[in-house]
Amino acid sequence: MNAPCFHLAFPVTDLGATRRFYVEGLGCTPGRASERALILNFFGHQLVAHLVSEPPPPQTGIYPRHFGMVFPTETAWADVAARARAHDLRFRHPPRVRFPGEPTEHRTFFLEDPSGNLLEFKHYTNAEAVFGCPELNDIGDA
Repeated sequence: MNAPCFHLAFPVTDLGATRRFYVEGLGCTPGRASERALILNFFGHQLVAHLVSEPPPPQTGIYPRHFGMVFPTETAWADVAARARAHDLRFRHPPRVRFPGEPTEHRTFFLEDPSGNLLEFKHYTNAEAVFGCPELNDIGDA
């Protein structure tokens, strides 16, 4: 590994269903596994699914807790959306354009994994908007 990679540990209630969602559904590569945890290569980043007996309380909306990927190309973003559809993954919000015509315009969709974890997948029209555009204050939906 030459570049830094992001690490996220998150709770799951069923490791088999988690493996199916992330490996078969999203195409992640599985790594080490035990009876209590599973490591996943999530688009070059390390996710660790930890088995819990009680799921976190469900969110009524997509905020405050979710994680995901920002893709460098619209094609890469669309490919994941198509894969999710082909594997009948649960869309919490279908693909759409957020902030159309604005410097922060981006394509987005949300999936919900079998344990209720929310994942967002994005592609920004203007790459600067990923970390830039501090003069703008639109973040997420109202």
